[in-house]
Amino acid sequence: MAAKRPAYGCRVKLVAESFAWPFRGRRRSTWAAGVLCVLLLPVLLIPLLGYAIAATRAAEQDPSQGPPAWRMSASLLADGFWTALAVLLTLLPFAIAWDPLSSAFFNAGASPTRDPAMSGIYAHVIAFFALALPWGLVALLVLPHATASFAATGKPADLFNLAAAVRGVSRDFAAWNLAAAAIVTGWTIGLACAGLLCVGIVPGIFYAILVSAHAAAALHRSGPNPSAG
Repeated sequence: MAAKRPAYGCRVKLVAESFAWPFRGRRRSTWAAGVLCVLLLPVLLIPLLGYAIAATRAAEQDPSQGPPAWRMSASLLADGFWTALAVLLTLLPFAIAWDPLSSAFFNAGASPTRDPAMSGIYAHVIAFFALALPWGLVALLVLPHATASFAATGKPADLFNLAAAVRGVSRDFAAWNLAAAAIVTGWTIGLACAGLLCVGIVPGIFYAILVSAHAAAALHRSGPNPSAG
């Protein structure tokens, strides 16, 4: 018999708590290490993504404790490697399409200038933004459930089980919709509002990562059997 799902209001509260969760625990060292990793991207991408999985796992187990302390280990680096590979695989089709699409925009005269060099730059920029939205939708569809399952089980195969991720969305669309809204809002706050508040984009990105980790963890807590493939 499937476990009873939390009421909708409870799930709204779980996701709403994502925005405050990064500040629980008052661990300045956690933020210092996270900001350093963001600042040194892409060199420290794997440790940063490994910590994102550790944060998701901590939020699944006990969200009241706030983000976990940084513990550099082989398992954290392995988690980061597998997560980076999963993200790159979602990007791959769009990266392949970028140059042909930019050529199409260039040949169609989409650039506001007739200078060939500038027209090529404009075409690539237009193609980038044209592909960014569909990639974002694919990432939102696949990655939250996949990372939540991977954090819960520790099995890399869960990161690449696209069918299970899609089933997770269809099984409880409301929970996924709330989590996706929290993730998008978290990144909007991190990239835009952080700069407006003179906090800076680097801590804003780390904030968005922590919000995303907590929101993805809420999917695991709300599902009847989230780690089932």
